[in-house]
Amino acid sequence: MDNHHELGKILWEFFHWNRARIGCIVPLLIGIIQLGTVNLMKIALTFPGDAQPNSHYKRLQRLFREFPLELNLIAQFIAHLLPLDQFKLTLDRTNWKLGKININFLVLGVAYRGIAFPLFWIILPKQGNSNTQERIALIQRFIAVFGLKRIACLLADREFIGRDWFSYLIENKIFFRIRIKCNTLVSNSQGIAVPIKDLFRNLSPGTFQILPGKRQVWGHQLYIIGLKMADGELVIIATQEQPETALTDYKERWQIETLFACLKTRGFCLESTHLTHPERLEKLLAFLAIAFSWAHLIGEWLHEIKPLVLKNHGRQAKSLFRYGLDYLKSCLCHYQEPHRQQAFQQAIAQLLKRLKRVPQGTLATPVPA
Repeated sequence: MDNHHELGKILWEFFHWNRARIGCIVPLLIGIIQLGTVNLMKIALTFPGDAQPNSHYKRLQRLFREFPLELNLIAQFIAHLLPLDQFKLTLDRTNWKLGKININFLVLGVAYRGIAFPLFWIILPKQGNSNTQERIALIQRFIAVFGLKRIACLLADREFIGRDWFSYLIENKIFFRIRIKCNTLVSNSQGIAVPIKDLFRNLSPGTFQILPGKRQVWGHQLYIIGLKMADGELVIIATQEQPETALTDYKERWQIETLFACLKTRGFCLESTHLTHPERLEKLLAFLAIAFSWAHLIGEWLHEIKPLVLKNHGRQAKSLFRYGLDYLKSCLCHYQEPHRQQAFQQAIAQLLKRLKRVPQGTLATPVPA
């Protein structure tokens, strides 16, 4: 396929991977998108050339076993695709079991247009929550690559709390909006520590309240905002400053959960992998991050040309990611048709434009895929 060469050229210009590696990575990415799976045996069946599928499968195994992939460069690649000066970072885990083995990703992403783009991740060597040191290591990787000033705020759920964790964020001037548990002890107006849910007992469903002044939480002075959902559930946010916008910001946290759904059942079936070695799993997510980001930006481009239809409930008929992924799949599954080849060339051109941040100007009309 001629466009293997064009995609490979883009990757070589950014990553400077050697030609042999690119010759394996490009069909891997194409196979992931075309098949919607990370099953390497199935992807090997899509590789071009006269070699037997088993040979391609062994080649993929060597790629994951031997190739020293620089994950910081993957983060830079993803960031280049996002027209953002600052990032709203969202932190969360996704985990599942493969037989008796626990696979547990801790992921730091960027909230953008209803979904999170993955930047950094690690495999946790356990089933449950991350600890403070693991979270700090992930944030430090971001700072080392992009700098502290690129962080607009950090969004996280109740899993990511604790005295030492909050101390690190406050001392490093990392602005956060983090949900805390309802039984967390917080100082009331008399300075007495009480379960925080008691301070919002009179809140009506569908309303929110900002507690006056800062309150002591795990030894830190923070603003506290409470929202009572329609079903009566309390959502309580802690932050250092600007409490009036805390809930609006926090609502973007769920975008990382949408990312996980796209990496799994709604897109690439990440859970179907048979890889279990932590380093190989981290590489797999790196390749998925590239495929995901490309599909999403193609969805953005298509949406500008032909906006997605809104259903009766007011939501789009499909996500931007799905819009772009379906377009790419259609191109690849029927590539023998000339107009599909032209459509795929346009998709590669859009990737190159975003990487170079070329002003869009007059948008080319996409060839129907």
